[in-house]
Amino acid sequence: MPSFDTVSELNWVEIKNALDQSNKEITNRFDFKGSDSRVELNEKEKTMTVFADDDFKIAQVDEVLLNKFAKRSVDSRSIEKGKPEKIGGDKMKRVDTLKDGLESEIAKKVVKLLKDSKLKVSGSIQGTAVRVTGDKKDNLQAAMALIKKDITDLPLQFNNFRD
Repeated sequence: MPSFDTVSELNWVEIKNALDQSNKEITNRFDFKGSDSRVELNEKEKTMTVFADDDFKIAQVDEVLLNKFAKRSVDSRSIEKGKPEKIGGDKMKRVDTLKDGLESEIAKKVVKLLKDSKLKVSGSIQGTAVRVTGDKKDNLQAAMALIKKDITDLPLQFNNFRD
C-alpha cells in the first residue's frame, strides 16, 4: 500500500552554521562595535537566545539571522519568537523556540483535512508525524498538494514515500 510521512523537521547542522555565521558577522560589523550582541543555541531545549543592548539591536540581530537562515535554506516559519526581557543593566535577551516536529493540534488538523477532502487516502498520527496511506500514487500526490496548500504556518516535508 503506497504511503508517505508528513513531518516538520529542522536541519540542525544548517541552523548551527547559520548561527555561527551570524555571530561572526555581528562581531565584525561596525554598528555592533562595543555591544554584547550574540545568538546562542540550546539544541536540547530547542531554543535560540538572542542577546543585545536594546530593542533596536535585537531587531538588527534578527535581520542578520534571518538573512543567514535564508541563505542556508532554513525556513523562518520554524522560529517562534519570544518576548524581549531586560537582564542586568541595559542588556536585553529574547528566547526563541524552534519548532521541530508536528504538534498534536496540527497533526489532527492534517488528518481532518484529509478526511474532509473526499480523497481516497487516510491519515494516522504517529508521534510527531502523520502517515498518509492510499491505494494509488496519484491520490497521495493530490494529498500532498492539498496539505501544502492548507497548512502554511510551519514548513512541512514529505518523506518515506513508499510505492
